[in-house]
Amino acid sequence: MARNRSKSSWVQAHRRDPFVKRARRDGYRSRAAYKLVEIDRRDRLFWPGGIVLDLGAAPGGWAQVAAGAVGPSGRVIAVDILPMKPIRGVEFIRGDFREASVLQAVHRRLHGTQATLVMSDMAPNITGIREVDQPRAIYLAELALELARSVAAPGAMLLVKVFQGEGLEDFRRDVERSFRKVCTRKPGASRSQSRELYLLAEKFSV
Repeated sequence: MARNRSKSSWVQAHRRDPFVKRARRDGYRSRAAYKLVEIDRRDRLFWPGGIVLDLGAAPGGWAQVAAGAVGPSGRVIAVDILPMKPIRGVEFIRGDFREASVLQAVHRRLHGTQATLVMSDMAPNITGIREVDQPRAIYLAELALELARSVAAPGAMLLVKVFQGEGLEDFRRDVERSFRKVCTRKPGASRSQSRELYLLAEKFSV
């Protein structure tokens, strides 16, 4: 019974969420799009002709923002285990990028070019047990970093979701080994009660 009440409260709060309402009005697939929009306004993640790799892309809110920003001269390659409805200007690869076949597909789509931005809004299935959820979240962030190191162009950027807690500082130090500037962002569309942060790394150095 308690679980049903909690779920009902979440649904009601979600419906009242101003970013959910804006997403419907603006045609974005998720409220998460506004997190990316805000970070881009501050840090200029995109430019016409950029090549973006979007990890954990479904349902496609971030990919929509990226495709609009890089324009027809740019490219957005989106990857997710879950299905995603087509988006104009986005090339979608369905699969787990931890698998060799999916990684190979990513490299084939790049056609010998390199990404100017690797971004990941991935999060584990939340259990509510921090000792379980935090290591899983760090692991996903580490996978995004590992892939970025293999596909990023010199000077490229990495934007990855992380959560405050054990392992975050160690992960940040790992990122700093490959990027000259690393900072955190907490966009307004990120719920205040959430431990969610975004780690932004700039100026990739091979």
